[in-house]
Amino acid sequence: QVQLVESGGGLVQPGGSLRLSCAASSSIRFYAMGWYRQAPGKQRELVAAVLSAGSANYADSVKGRFTISRDNAMNTVWLQMNSLKPEDTAVYYCNANRFGVNSWGQGTQVTVSS
Repeated sequence: QVQLVESGGGLVQPGGSLRLSCAASSSIRFYAMGWYRQAPGKQRELVAAVLSAGSANYADSVKGRFTISRDNAMNTVWLQMNSLKPEDTAVYYCNANRFGVNSWGQGTQVTVSS
């Protein structure tokens, strides 16, 4: 299984931006990659995903504000988050999926607060 390490989380004011990175230990070329988040007391939810061919999909709550991208040569996936809202506060997890087998990172905290 591929090992994933997230970075880039932190504290940001409402309306601000953050860019999360997910570095993989090996090739992600054939993996579907995604970002999930989990807020306190809530279930983990899909935020954005990008397939190996490059097509992306987003949760309705982040459409137009977040952008997922990948560079297979760098074994890295990013999540650009703009116009952040307090309700975006959560631990964000990187996910790699191939043939139904999931790998997860340890998570990075994003807090949106004034």
